[in-house]
Amino acid sequence: MKVLGIDVGGSGVKGAIVNLETGVLETERHRIETPQPATPEALAQTIAKIARHFDWNNKIGIGFPALVQNGVIKTATNIDKSCINVDFERLVTKMTNCPAKVLNDADAAAMAEVKFGNGKNVSGLIFTVTIGTGVGTALFFNQKLIPNIELGHVYMPNGKWVEKYLSDATRKNEELSWEEWTARFNKYVEYITLLLSPQLIILGGGVSKKYKKFEKYLPKEGILKPAMLLNEAGIIGAAYYTAEN
Repeated sequence: MKVLGIDVGGSGVKGAIVNLETGVLETERHRIETPQPATPEALAQTIAKIARHFDWNNKIGIGFPALVQNGVIKTATNIDKSCINVDFERLVTKMTNCPAKVLNDADAAAMAEVKFGNGKNVSGLIFTVTIGTGVGTALFFNQKLIPNIELGHVYMPNGKWVEKYLSDATRKNEELSWEEWTARFNKYVEYITLLLSPQLIILGGGVSKKYKKFEKYLPKEGILKPAMLLNEAGIIGAAYYTAEN
C-alpha cells in the first residue's frame, strides 16, 4: 500500500509517497516553504499543492506541529493561532478531495521509528524523545500509540523546564560541550525511567544525527537507542498512521 505522507514544519511543508510494506519513500521529498502567516487555509492549500505535484488522489497522512485530537488542532506555537479548534482533517479532505488524517508531528516521527526502525517488534512501553529546536515526546504500548504525550513540556525534579534545559537550541545558546549536554540528557532519561519504566527509549531529532559525538558519555548499559529514519520519519509515520486509521 502507498500513502502520501506530509510533514508540516515551522519553516517547510514536506511530502513524499511512502511504500508502507517497506517503510521507505517511493519518491523524492517535495518541499514548499511554510506560508506566513501559517493559517489553516494557507497550510491546507500548501498540502493540496504537494498532492497535485504527485498527481495524488488517495489517502494523505499529515504530521502537524500541535496537539491534535480527532483531527482538530488544539494548540499553536509555530503556526498561526487561528488554527486552534479547526478540524484540519476535514479542511484538507475538502481541499484535496482525498481522505486525510492528522496527528501530532512528534507522534508521527515516533510511529515511523516504532514500526520500521529500532522499535520494530518491541513489546511493552516505548518512549521516544525528539530533540531539536524544541523537545517532542511520544509513547507506545505494545506498538499502539498513546497520543499527545507532552513530556518535553514538564519540569524536572531540579525545577528546570525540560525544553529549556535540554533542547539543541539551548545547547548552542549556552555553548554546552557534548559532555555537559549529555549530563543533562542522562538526568532526563533517569527521570523518565523513574516515571514510566520503559522497555526502550528512542532518541530522534537533530541531536540524534550527532549521536557519535556524545555516545561515549551515555551509560554503558542502557535502554537508549538512536533513531534510524531521521529526516524521513515524520513523512513515513504520518503515512502509516493514515493507513491504519
